[in-house]
Amino acid sequence: MMMSIEPRPARPYRGRFRKPVATTNLDEVEEDFPEFEVFDDGLTPRAVAPGGELSVNGVDMMVQTNAQKHFTKNYEVPNLVVRRGEEFTVKVTFSRPLAEGDDFQLEFLIGAEPTVNKGSMAVVTFGSRSGSWAGQILDKQGPSVVLGITPTPTAIVGKFRTYVAVVAGGGMKRTKRNPDTDMYLLFNAWCPEDPVYLSNTSERDEYVLNDHGIIYQGSTDSVSGREWIYGQFERGILDACISILDVSRMPIHERGDVIKVVRKGSAMVNSQDDNGVLVGNWSDDYSLGQSPTSWTGSVQILLQYASTGVSVSFAQCWVFAGVFNTFLRTIGIPARVITNFNSAHDNTGNLKTDLIFNPDGTPDERNTRDSIWNYHCWNEVWIARDDVPPAFVGWQVVDATPQETSDGVFRCGPASVNAIKEGILCHPFDSGFVFAEVNSDVIFHKKDKFGTLTPYKVDKTVVGLAIYTKAVGANQPSNITQNYKYNEGSPQDEATMKRAEEYGCERDHSEVSHTTMTVHVEAKETMVGEDVSLKMIFSNNGAENELVQAHLGCSVIFYTGITSSHFKEHNFTFTVPANETKTEVLTIKANDYMPHLGSQVSLHFIVTGKSDDQSVTAIKVLTLQKPRLSLRVTGNPSVWQWMFLTVSFTNVLKFTLKNVTLMMEGTGTVKYRQRKYSSILPQSTISWTEAFQPQRPGNSILMVVMDCDNLSQVIGSTYITITG
Repeated sequence: MMMSIEPRPARPYRGRFRKPVATTNLDEVEEDFPEFEVFDDGLTPRAVAPGGELSVNGVDMMVQTNAQKHFTKNYEVPNLVVRRGEEFTVKVTFSRPLAEGDDFQLEFLIGAEPTVNKGSMAVVTFGSRSGSWAGQILDKQGPSVVLGITPTPTAIVGKFRTYVAVVAGGGMKRTKRNPDTDMYLLFNAWCPEDPVYLSNTSERDEYVLNDHGIIYQGSTDSVSGREWIYGQFERGILDACISILDVSRMPIHERGDVIKVVRKGSAMVNSQDDNGVLVGNWSDDYSLGQSPTSWTGSVQILLQYASTGVSVSFAQCWVFAGVFNTFLRTIGIPARVITNFNSAHDNTGNLKTDLIFNPDGTPDERNTRDSIWNYHCWNEVWIARDDVPPAFVGWQVVDATPQETSDGVFRCGPASVNAIKEGILCHPFDSGFVFAEVNSDVIFHKKDKFGTLTPYKVDKTVVGLAIYTKAVGANQPSNITQNYKYNEGSPQDEATMKRAEEYGCERDHSEVSHTTMTVHVEAKETMVGEDVSLKMIFSNNGAENELVQAHLGCSVIFYTGITSSHFKEHNFTFTVPANETKTEVLTIKANDYMPHLGSQVSLHFIVTGKSDDQSVTAIKVLTLQKPRLSLRVTGNPSVWQWMFLTVSFTNVLKFTLKNVTLMMEGTGTVKYRQRKYSSILPQSTISWTEAFQPQRPGNSILMVVMDCDNLSQVIGSTYITITG
């Protein structure tokens, strides 16, 4: 006779964890502790004080008072938001005035199954007993008591639940769960004991409190800046950023460690390995989402991700950097967006970027694996790390754009900027990769008919030519190249490169033959849709005349340096007399490149020249200029007073703009709005006016982005000051 066996209930943690590791913060917790917890020490109840047994009638988190002191008044959340390592106050109203012998405590809980030893339960006491966080009684007015609570500077960051527990009747009697008393705890750049402490007031204002900024794009000789709304104070953003850590299943007890939080955020802002925030797309086909060039900032992206749980489409490097910057500033970490012009990529961590050319002088794109991005955006965070020598604390590179894996996950950093400058690449994390992005040598190879490669030119100056970030307190770029590298060819630079090689970054040691010929390409700034005047200057420093066979290749490229499409080839032959120069001027017609533009606005020109025994090459990237939108603001610039933003645009271009979308947004002023036009004919004008009421005082940016099928990222912005 066979017996049926009842299956045991599933226990996924049995044998591995005594209890599940808490990994969620924002989910509602069914129950923390019973409202009455009996002591198990067998002690009898104390005598009841006159006036009856003590109980709690109300808890006031004193949101407005604390927000002013903790620089959190701009967060659009109803709950208390404070920073760790700094005292905040709570008013508790009891059933009667406190008497001698009364004992009570405050309890702050985060995540499921909170415990004191993991830091997820903080107990604050006000008598002889010791607690997790410091507490003191600041004032008594009848039954109301004002309490001062100071979280540790390394406390867990996230959303805590608050309880008041009173010792009574042989046990502990707690207040009921009340979402109104929930509290958000952030990293604290104002606290010297917090690893993110930043001593400079202006820098704190910029890198923690400024909710908008400028991200630099373009090319080294044509730098452009696009405004970006970080929006860390906007409604829903704080919860959205905490939910990112929840989706990652990051253990609650690790969320006080800034390095672990930064690395987790770097991985989660992209969707490469997990259900992260943003989907990268460099294909020029954005039909299944929104073009990376059309975002006004981070707010819409984060709110969409938080509400749907689905990765948002689409992003490129500046979008990843902008959203990551919002995540970091929201939770209190000082952060800024960095742009590296001529950024080396896909070079397997060495210091060589190899460009291969066919025997006829045309680029061999099939066999060229490396690339040089016109620019690449990443972030820096300010951290006083204890896992590196003191000289390497401060600004650290972090990057959310999915390029290479770090410990098996697409993320990058934190890597010390100071260590990168010195070439000391043995410390975590990913410093070798970042070092190569700013220091690679570009090697030009010519391939013969048998496929043999011969290096004929090495350029040690082009990569990392300029590194920009927004200036503190000003809407202009700050050139921080010297933070990353010494002057090219200086003794310090040579020492840095030697150290980097000792740590495994392979340098170029090619022997190239001496040449007397050089070529240089020039082009003036050109508006999209206009002809390009290209000037090619060949110089002969030798004693003999040189007959040069030259080739010009013209392409539209992605900002990543990858060819989108070729649109013109031009061969020409001429003689350059000894010790003279020869200039060739060629007009590139707009009709040649316009059909190939798409959302790209970078033209790529490669000039190669060959004489009997010499080869020369020059590359020119021309970023086409675009018109800007015109913005006009009217009305009373005061909180909750009506104001009006008018956007106007005249199509000065020689072609019709098709399927036009305008996106409008402001910080603390205009919530995201959108308007569409089927087309805008040449010389025609559109105008769009929206009313709004500012929600908070201070400096604000109003921004509008226009995107269409045949022109991207046309921007207009204006700054206003709102009074209280």
